[in-house]
Amino acid sequence: IPVFILAGLLVHCVFLISIFDIYFSSPLVHGMTPQQTPLPPPAKRLVLFVADGLRADSLYELDSNGTAWAPYLRGILENNGSWGISHTRVPTESRPGHVALIAGFYEDVSAVAKGWKENPVEFDSVFNESRYTWSWGSPDILPMFAKGATGDHVYTFCYAAENEDFGAEDAAKLDMWVFDHVKRFFNSSRSNQTLFSALNEEKVVLFLHLLGIDTNGHAHRPNSREYQENIKQVDEGVKEIASLIDNFYGNDGKTAFILTSDHGMTDWGSHGAGHPSETLTPLIVWGAGVNYPQKVTSQFFEDNFLKEWKLENLKRLDVNQADIAPLMASLIGVPFPMNSVGTLPLEYLNTSALFKAESMFTNAVQILEQFKVKMSQKRETTLSFLFTPFKPLSASEQINFLKKIRLYIQQQKYDEAVSLCKTLINLALEGLSYYHTYDRLFLGLSIALGFVGWTTYVILVIIKDHTNLTKTVPANKKKSTVLFYGFSSAGMIIAFFLLIQTCPWTYYIYCLLPVPVWYAVVKEIPVIQDLATNVLSLRIGPSIGFLLVCTLGIEILVFSFFYRSALTVGLLVFAGWPVITQLWIHAKTKALIWTLLCVLLAIFPLMPVVGREPNIPLVIAAGLLTLLISFFSLTSLAKSENKYRDNEDLKVYFYQMFSVALSTYVVGSTHNSLKNKQGLPVMNQIISWMTLVSSPVLLLLSPTFLFERLFSILLSLMSTYLLLSTGYEALFPLALFGLMFVWINMEQEALQHYGLSLKPKLAVFDFTYAMDITQFRQLHLDDVRRSFFFVFFIVTAFFGTGNIASINSFDPASVYCFLTVFSPFMMGGLLLLKVAIPFVLVSCAFEAVQVTTQLSSKSLFLIVLVISDIMALHFFFLVKDYGSWLDIGTSISHYVLVMSLTIFMMVMNGLAQLLTTQKLGLPRRTKHHS
Repeated sequence: IPVFILAGLLVHCVFLISIFDIYFSSPLVHGMTPQQTPLPPPAKRLVLFVADGLRADSLYELDSNGTAWAPYLRGILENNGSWGISHTRVPTESRPGHVALIAGFYEDVSAVAKGWKENPVEFDSVFNESRYTWSWGSPDILPMFAKGATGDHVYTFCYAAENEDFGAEDAAKLDMWVFDHVKRFFNSSRSNQTLFSALNEEKVVLFLHLLGIDTNGHAHRPNSREYQENIKQVDEGVKEIASLIDNFYGNDGKTAFILTSDHGMTDWGSHGAGHPSETLTPLIVWGAGVNYPQKVTSQFFEDNFLKEWKLENLKRLDVNQADIAPLMASLIGVPFPMNSVGTLPLEYLNTSALFKAESMFTNAVQILEQFKVKMSQKRETTLSFLFTPFKPLSASEQINFLKKIRLYIQQQKYDEAVSLCKTLINLALEGLSYYHTYDRLFLGLSIALGFVGWTTYVILVIIKDHTNLTKTVPANKKKSTVLFYGFSSAGMIIAFFLLIQTCPWTYYIYCLLPVPVWYAVVKEIPVIQDLATNVLSLRIGPSIGFLLVCTLGIEILVFSFFYRSALTVGLLVFAGWPVITQLWIHAKTKALIWTLLCVLLAIFPLMPVVGREPNIPLVIAAGLLTLLISFFSLTSLAKSENKYRDNEDLKVYFYQMFSVALSTYVVGSTHNSLKNKQGLPVMNQIISWMTLVSSPVLLLLSPTFLFERLFSILLSLMSTYLLLSTGYEALFPLALFGLMFVWINMEQEALQHYGLSLKPKLAVFDFTYAMDITQFRQLHLDDVRRSFFFVFFIVTAFFGTGNIASINSFDPASVYCFLTVFSPFMMGGLLLLKVAIPFVLVSCAFEAVQVTTQLSSKSLFLIVLVISDIMALHFFFLVKDYGSWLDIGTSISHYVLVMSLTIFMMVMNGLAQLLTTQKLGLPRRTKHHS
C-alpha cells in the first residue's frame, strides 16, 4: 500500500505543478538593447505618488454636499492636468501592481509563491534607467526596485514593518511619515552639497509610496470615515509636497507629477481578484510635458461614472496599468524599461508631433526587440522541420514596418507613423504570446494522457483487489517481458527526442510520466478481458442508469465550483435519499433527523460569501450553542452504561468545554477592543495561541470510543474555529458535524438494508480495535455512493461558507484574535487552518463510516481518488490564460483546488486515522479492588 500511495502522491504533484509550467511560466526575456527617444524630453524630474489601495471612485466622487474628498487633486484635473482610469490586472496585489506601474509588465502568477516580496525574476524598471531615484514608504515594496537596479542610484527610506498594523489607532500615520521624511530630505539637501547637485541633475525620480489608505481600507472598509479621512490627508500631503518641490527648483516648470494607485479594494476591504472595484484605479498627471484638461461636449464609456463624478465635460483618458511606465520614461527621457509591454498613451503628452511620433517609434522598437529575442530562443530549441514561425511578423515584414514608419516621420506624416507603430506593437505582443505558449498543446496532451492512464489504473486496482468481479488470472511471463521492452524503448525514443531539442528537465517528467502509467494499465489486460465478459452478462438498463447517476453526480460537483448553489441542490437530493432507497421504513427518527439536517446545511451555500459583513454576536451564539450541546451530550454520556469506560476520561470534556467558553469570550472582547481603536489585547493574543496549541493535545486524551472521540474532535476544532470566525460561518461546523453524526448512523441502516453485515453496537464501538483485517468485506455497488457522499461533503466543507477560489474572499479580520500586524505567510497559514477545520470533521466521520461498515480504508479511498481525478481532468481542460483576469484566476484556482484536494485527502485520511485511534495516556491513581 505505501508504494501505491507514494506513487499516487508523486503523480498528483506532477499534475499539479505541470499547470504552472504549461500556463504560467515567466514571460520575461533578457538580452535586448535599451531604446531611447532621440529628442530632448519635456521634464527633468518626475514625482510619482502611489496611493496604495485607492479606488478610482473613492478619489473622484463627490460627497453628499457636492464637494470633492480630495479638493487639491480635483482642482488639478479641472485646471492643470490630464486624468483617467488606469485598468489594472489580476492578481490585484501591491507587488504586481507596482511592477506594472514601474517596470511596465504584468508579473506572472508564479510570483505568488514568493509572497510578493523579493524579486522572483530580474527585471528592468524606470527607476533602474533613471540617473537617481529616491523613494519613501513601505518595506514590502521599495526594496524590490532597489534590488533589481544596476549600480547604487536607487535610494530607499522605509519605516519598520511592525507599523503596518491593521489594529492600530490610525494607519494614516504611515502616510504622514512619508510626507514628513520627504520635507526633511529637501531641507537637509540645502546644507549637503553632493545631495543638492544630485537633486539638480536630469532624469531624477522621486517615488512616494503611501500605504495608509490600503491599511485603513483593510481595517475599516473603503466606505468608512477612516478611509475617506485618509484620502483628505493624502490630498493635503500631495499639495504640500508639490509646492515644496516647485519652490525648491524655483518654479522652473521642469517637474512632472503622477498620482495613481496599484490596485483598488472591494467594499468588504480585500483585494486580489478581478472585481471592478479592485481593477479600476485613478490616474492624474500634471506638470512639465503634460496636456491641460481638454473640454468635450460628450464622451462615451460603458460605465456611468462620469455622471456620478460630474466630470462629463473633461476628457477622460483611460490607460492600462503597464502604459504608465512608458509615459514616465518619455516624460523624463530615459530608455523604456526593457521588459515593458505598455503602449505610450500619447493623449497625456503636451509636446511636438515629432516628439510623439519618435517616442511611439521607440516604444514599438522596444517591444519588437523582445519579440526577436523570444523568437530566436524558440528557434534554437526546436527542430527546424517542426518550427512554425509567427507569420505576420516574418523578418521581411519587420523591415517593411520599420522602413515605412521612418519614411512617414521624414515626410512629417506623424499621424500615419503613430498608427503604424500601434499596429506593429499589437503584432509584436501577439507574437510574444504566440512563442510563449508554443509548447502548450503538446504538454497539455501529455498530461491528459497521464491523467487518463492513472485513473484507468486505479479503477483496475479497485476491481482486481477489492471486488469479486474478476477471477485471478496467472500472469504470462513471455507477454510481460515483451511489454516491458516495448514501453522502455518508447520511453527512450521520447527522451532522445526531448534531448535533441534541449528541453527543460520538467518536460521530461511530463512526457515520460504516461509511459510507466500506461505500462501498468496494459499489464492488466487479462483483468480487462475478464471484466468485459462479466460486464456483458449484466442487465443493460440498471448499468446505464448507474453510469448516468455517477456522471450526473460528478457534474454537480464540478458545477458547484462555479455556482455554490449547486451544493444546495445536491444536499436537497441527499435529504430525500432515505425515502428513495426506502431506508426510512426501518429507522424513521434517524431518517427524519437526516432530512432536517440536510435542509439546514443546504442554507449555507446560499448565504453571501464570508467576511463581507462581520457579525460577532453570531459567533458568540455559536460558542454558547456548542456549550449547550456539549452539556446535554455529557449528561447523556454519564448516564449511559458502558462497562469499558473509565469515568476519569470524562474530565477531558470539561477542559474542552472551558476552552470553548474562553474562545467565545476572547472573540467578543478582541473585536470590541479593535472597534474602540485600542489594538489587540495581549492577554487575548496569548489565550488564542495557547488554545491553538492545546486543543489537539486535549483531543488525544479523550477515550477512543466512536461517539466520545468524535464529540471530542468537534469541541477541539470548535474552540480554534470560533477564534477564526467573524460571522455566520461559526455555525457551519455545528450543522456539518450534526449531519456527519447522523450519516454514521444512517450508513449502519444501509448496511443492514442491503444485508451486507450484522449491525455492530455503535455505543461501545472502539476505534482502536477496529483495525482488525479479518473482518473486511469486499466492495459493493453501494460503496460507490458512500465515497461520493464523502467527496460531496468535502466540497461542501470547502464552499459551504465562501468561495475560497478567489483571493479577495479572504477577510483579514478573521485572524485578528491571533495577530493584527501584516504578515502574509502567518495570516495565510491561519486562513488555511480555518479552511481545513470543516475538512477534518468530514474526514474523521468518513473514517468512522469505513470502520463501522467493515471496509478497508484503502478500497473506499481508491473510489474517492477516481471521483476526484475525473473532476480534476475536467478542470485541467477548463484552465485558461485569456479573457477577463477574474476568469483566469478562477480557472487556475479551481484546478489547483481539485488537485490539492486529492493530495489533501490523502493527508487527511492519515490525519483522521491518527485523530481517531491514537490516545495519550496520563499517569493515573491506581484503584485497589478488594
